[in-house]
Amino acid sequence: MQWKWWKILSIVFLVYTFIFGFIVPLPYETAYANSNLYESMRNFFFHVPMWFSQLALITVSLYYSIKYLRKPDPLYDIYATEFARTATVLGCLGLVTGSIWANYTWGSFWSNDPKQTGAAIALLIYIAYFVLRNSMTDMDKRSRVAAVYNIFAYFIYIPMILILPRLTESLHPGGKGTEGNPGLGGSSLDFKMRLVFYPAVLGWILLGTWISTLRLRVRLLEEKKHSA
Repeated sequence: MQWKWWKILSIVFLVYTFIFGFIVPLPYETAYANSNLYESMRNFFFHVPMWFSQLALITVSLYYSIKYLRKPDPLYDIYATEFARTATVLGCLGLVTGSIWANYTWGSFWSNDPKQTGAAIALLIYIAYFVLRNSMTDMDKRSRVAAVYNIFAYFIYIPMILILPRLTESLHPGGKGTEGNPGLGGSSLDFKMRLVFYPAVLGWILLGTWISTLRLRVRLLEEKKHSA
């Protein structure tokens, strides 16, 4: 395995996050009477960066889908597929960690909150992307249809995750009637938390990229074996 600088950086950032994410002092003004509820805020260093990483990876997947439609190269289709695959896994992890956090703060794993519902729908849209691909046997048709679907999926994902939940009443930070911009700051994210949060975002994005490149190598070897 070739160790590039960004892979090492990913490990450094994630180790840093896992260590300091559990020991960094949390803002006093956000303290709750229940200390367990207070400490649950540390999930912020893991839950939110997973969604940032997913967004970065589906953006890369979108880029290769557009490239495929402009120039039908099977390599572009493989890139789009594998980046979307890793992004979907990260989305599942983000939804699970969010549900666990919701159980502590809202009293239930699932509250039908607009943010939760939007995230679940967006995730199902990308799962359907793979179902659609596997339903077709014609390689060229599958790649074309999947590329078009991937573009539409991306532009449905953005409002479902980033826009609509902010326009409706929500328990989630950033919703209508609540304070804060989820993932970007607000009164609950002080300087010490930023020192952990931003490296966490970069670390998870690099990890997602790393996993995607490993998947790409496997896929390319499989394609080479089948064409031999």
